[in-house]
Amino acid sequence: MSLRAYRPLTALALGAGLALSTFASGALAQDDLSGDLVFWSSFTQGPRAEYMQRMADKFTAVHPNVKISIETFSWNEFNTKWTTGLAAGQVPDISTALPNQVVEMIDVGALVPVDDVIDAIGRDRFAASALLEGQKDGNSYSLPVYSHAQVMWYRKDLLDAKGLAVPTTWAELRDAAIALNDPPNVYGLSVPLGTNDFMGTRYLNYYVQSAGSALIDASGRADLTSPAAIEGINFWVDLYKQVSPQGSINYNVLDQATLFYQGKTAFDFNSGFHIGGVAANTPDLLDDFAAAPLPRLKAGDPIYGGETANIALVAWAVGKHQAAAKAFLESLYEDADYIEFIHSVPGGMLPALSDISQQPAYQDNDLLKQFASSVAVIEQVIPLGSAIGMEDGPKIQAGIITSQAVIEQMFQDIILNGTPVETAAQAAEDKLNELFVAAGAVFTD
Repeated sequence: MSLRAYRPLTALALGAGLALSTFASGALAQDDLSGDLVFWSSFTQGPRAEYMQRMADKFTAVHPNVKISIETFSWNEFNTKWTTGLAAGQVPDISTALPNQVVEMIDVGALVPVDDVIDAIGRDRFAASALLEGQKDGNSYSLPVYSHAQVMWYRKDLLDAKGLAVPTTWAELRDAAIALNDPPNVYGLSVPLGTNDFMGTRYLNYYVQSAGSALIDASGRADLTSPAAIEGINFWVDLYKQVSPQGSINYNVLDQATLFYQGKTAFDFNSGFHIGGVAANTPDLLDDFAAAPLPRLKAGDPIYGGETANIALVAWAVGKHQAAAKAFLESLYEDADYIEFIHSVPGGMLPALSDISQQPAYQDNDLLKQFASSVAVIEQVIPLGSAIGMEDGPKIQAGIITSQAVIEQMFQDIILNGTPVETAAQAAEDKLNELFVAAGAVFTD
């Protein structure tokens, strides 16, 4: 939903006669495919965008009666585009989608099942947890196209200069961040709390997950007042005050990442996209940073997932050319082409197909070789996590908690207005639960 205002959507009335093709291994050889397809892609620039255009050109060369028009939107732009365009039927034939967006799309009947495509590619090649995020009533509505997970990135050179070990607990991270804090040259850690993103939610989720809890409880209600949540809120507020640049109270994910790329932070949390970001912006730092699992409460606690994102492709119910749309989606997973796509962001996009990472062609990449240990950390935690709020499977609340900036507003209220943590947490929890109910969520007791 919109980052600024959540508007419950009414279900889309679907025609009774959608022509769904059953795909087999020969689906791509069909010579009767036709239709003009619109593909909304949030792979907006660089090698990923170029790859998708090449694949569209390749497909239409084989199927000359098919035309594919690719329109690119940032993730936030796409979110606004589909939510406002749905009622008027102004949505594409196929698109990229984030996990929480998929849940919202399923909830309003906007998608068609893609089990036929999954089976044609090979269902056992996909992680069951990734498929689960797009399933409802026994049907799969999304194709995972790549995965990534949140980990802790650290500056090896700065730790070595101080004789410090890589932190494994939140307490060790706090102590190391304070020890390395040397503003304005280097900040120990930036705590991003801007209301134009969900970074505050993400950071609080790390802490709560490390305690074996969640921001949405088993009943489906927001839970910001649990002991783990209150402890986590205090942790991030204290670190913001001690080691973070003041401006980070308004940072989004790009602001936060840029600071790390510039060598201005000793620690950061992100996915393997940091590898490409540093390579493009400050290649001199490539030998000086690495990834570790997210901090735990105690050193002996098990490694946990924190947050995994399974980026998806979907087919829209309004599409008039389902056979062509699904055939194109299937074509994106042919091994050689798919490896080329994954290599467009080495370490940032990890294969959604389990066998790809074992193929020599995939492994033959300089950045993947250089960051083999860091990529191994990410691969270890991917199956342990889920999208925020989807620990127990898809739910509409997950999209709301990450799109409405309620937790970010809570952090700002505490820091800027001096509101007590417990008071602000209770108010934010109540607001989220009101939004959940307005969206049609049903709580289980």
